[in-house]
Amino acid sequence: MAAPRDWLGAVEEEGNSGLQGSSGVEVVFPSDPATPAPLCPHGPTLLFVKVNQGKEESRRFYACSACRDRKDCNFFQWEDEKLSEARLAAREAHNRRCQPPLSRTQCAERYLKFIELPLPERKFCQRCQQLLLPDDWEKHREHWVVGNISVGQLGRPSQLLRPLENKKTNAQYLFAERTCHFLVDLLPALGLTRVLCVGTPRLHELIRLKASGDEKSNIKSLLLDIDFRYSQFYMEDSFCRYNMFNHHFFDGKAALEVCRTFLQEDKGEGVIMVTDPPFGGLVEPLAVTFKKLIAMWKEGQSQDSSHKELPVFWIFPYFFESRIRQFFPSFCMLDYQVDYDNHALYKHGKTGRKQSPVRIFTNIPPSKIILPSEEGYRFCPLCQRYVSLENQHCEHCNSCTSKDGRKWNHCFLCKKCVKPSWIHCSICGHCALPDHSCGAPKDGCFICGELDHKRSTCPQITASKKVIKAVRKQKQRKRKKTKMETVKEQSMNHTSVTRKKKRRERAHQYLCS
Repeated sequence: MAAPRDWLGAVEEEGNSGLQGSSGVEVVFPSDPATPAPLCPHGPTLLFVKVNQGKEESRRFYACSACRDRKDCNFFQWEDEKLSEARLAAREAHNRRCQPPLSRTQCAERYLKFIELPLPERKFCQRCQQLLLPDDWEKHREHWVVGNISVGQLGRPSQLLRPLENKKTNAQYLFAERTCHFLVDLLPALGLTRVLCVGTPRLHELIRLKASGDEKSNIKSLLLDIDFRYSQFYMEDSFCRYNMFNHHFFDGKAALEVCRTFLQEDKGEGVIMVTDPPFGGLVEPLAVTFKKLIAMWKEGQSQDSSHKELPVFWIFPYFFESRIRQFFPSFCMLDYQVDYDNHALYKHGKTGRKQSPVRIFTNIPPSKIILPSEEGYRFCPLCQRYVSLENQHCEHCNSCTSKDGRKWNHCFLCKKCVKPSWIHCSICGHCALPDHSCGAPKDGCFICGELDHKRSTCPQITASKKVIKAVRKQKQRKRKKTKMETVKEQSMNHTSVTRKKKRRERAHQYLCS
């Protein structure tokens, strides 16, 4: 039986085991793209299949591209399922109901009216997450409304809006100021003047703020994000509602042309794509989408520039390196630790396993990217790149081998460097954690080792949850019983005291008479 692992370790193993031969659910990209996929509220769905040891074991099915949890989007349809006209009409009606109440044009018109209002009349409803015009005040009279929304606050909508923290869907873990400033300061040094921000709203904000406050700054940005709430704060040429898992522009061809024009401006020179996808998302559909954006950029290139690549910063945990490089072999991983304001684990400055595992994957030569020396990064002349302080150059591997910020040790039997917490196992023939289960399969469940399910559906978790739930209910009943007994006792004591007091009063009255 496999030893239980913490969440980070489990996700790390999941990221590393997503190659052919694994178990779980995989995305299937049909050979005939002419057949359109059915639509859910998040755009075209993706085709999935359950796989066990690299073999398909059931019928293929369509499900939402953006939501891995069916509680968020319950779309499901077998690939070969035929739907009646009534069901198709009901689905279309449901998709329409799930769309934002205001169109993109209406949001832009409301924004122009809002900025013309005097400061005391600029209000924002925290409950509805909406900028309010005077005609809206009565509807939101009983809601939590914030007033005096300044121009500065309008420029930082990510600080007004409540982050959506479902790591499988939206996962708005927002860059910390340190990371934002590092990226913005890096752009001019690389000769970049335009940034396509795919799922990076805070970076988009900082670029625009810097451009408005600094005449020397000529950097422009375009935000692509699935969160429709940003439509309230930007005009059509600054924000497009976009699903990065299926390359879907919610506002149709008009938004698509905005993106195309932005990428192909100045013949595609000086532009970079910076993306920060949800970590619970599948790598393959993301890679397919990013290749479509790259192809859109290439359409504006001349034949002489056909060898050029669109510069990309893909921000993702380091343990997905093999998956990312499977689709983008030219990408390398930087040692820079990306941190987030509203994430409990992904913080800069921590040590050991508590360090942020999020890194930058890029096709820009790492020798051109200078990491801040004040944070401990240094240049390795042998590797010709900047590395973290603890990342020591291994003379046997001829590389700075650490991935997680700690000093790794070289194993001569494995002929590679491994994590400091790992030891070589003579039974398994490779390095692993000291308490690992020898001979445990690489695929399947990380908890019990069985091949027919993943850790999220492990019966042991289900059983333990039932036990925990039963214990919790028992404790609640006990607390309730104790509380009732205490109240009863207090009531009895109060009654006894009242009776004694009345007896004393009657005796006093008798004596006085």
